[in-house]
Amino acid sequence: MSGNHVNGRRGGAADTVLEVACDESGSDGENLTGGNTDVFAHAGVSLSEAAAAAAVREIRDRIRSPAEEYKANHLLREKHRAVLEWLLAPRGPIHGRARVHLMEKTFFVVDRTVGLLLDDADEAAVLFRAGRTDFGEAGWRAFLEAANQLLRVRHDGDPVDVFYDTVDALRRAHPRTDAARVLERLSTTRSLAVSYRDGFLAGPPLIPLLNPLLPAIVRTAALWSGDGRTVHLVHDRQNMLTPDRIAWIEGTARRAGIGLAGLRLVVARDDARVQVADFLAGIARKIASDELNGRGDPALTALLRPYVDPDSVWGDARSGALLARPVPD
Repeated sequence: MSGNHVNGRRGGAADTVLEVACDESGSDGENLTGGNTDVFAHAGVSLSEAAAAAAVREIRDRIRSPAEEYKANHLLREKHRAVLEWLLAPRGPIHGRARVHLMEKTFFVVDRTVGLLLDDADEAAVLFRAGRTDFGEAGWRAFLEAANQLLRVRHDGDPVDVFYDTVDALRRAHPRTDAARVLERLSTTRSLAVSYRDGFLAGPPLIPLLNPLLPAIVRTAALWSGDGRTVHLVHDRQNMLTPDRIAWIEGTARRAGIGLAGLRLVVARDDARVQVADFLAGIARKIASDELNGRGDPALTALLRPYVDPDSVWGDARSGALLARPVPD
């Protein structure tokens, strides 16, 4: 992949550092089951500043909207379909120079909940795969919302009582099902949930368990730093990205052996590379959401496929069309 490179130093030796510009789409904070979107996307592009500026100019020339700042929605309008296809096409300006990490939000909630209480990724997969079928749409929605409230820093009422009341009601109403078997195990974990909630008494955690942005940034760094390559991330400014959290990202990457040289925040409208990352994140989120909800566009899905991180956090088997990793059978 070609892109923007800067000189850097790592381990005492001079290196070429690949600079990758990033942005996200679909952020609803910790509200993953009741927000406006069902997919979170984090994109990175390795374009040079000149190449990114040329791509943005071309998009503006083709769309000719009077808007001061262009967003993904401009390209997603049916009347601009040709511009969208041009951007993603194999001979387009970002092919081979961009990647996007996807998270299906409801699976992320189930994975984090079962991970916290049972430390068992396989059981999270079983519960997610069976939950909607075994409990019905209303029951499954009730479980997801109770789990989301349990893990959120800010919440209404007593999330521990609500969660375990929901677990007990569902396992009794739907006995001898795969999903109920997992809930049987969850029903014995109240003390862990209470300890988790008590931890907030000293103040909100540095790294909220349910916020998808921070792990997505670490994953984006990993995507670009393979084969010994070192990367430096340039990211749109976010309130979530405080100095302490940036330090956590850098430390987490370092401990995982990821070659992350650093993370710098910029204002998106001042950096064309971040604007292109914003386009890709928004486009990928919409295409992935359509695929998830059974209204996918085969042509757009095929165009997006080369950009999708195969280790995206995705629970629905329909994600196979995007080459993301589904819940295993």
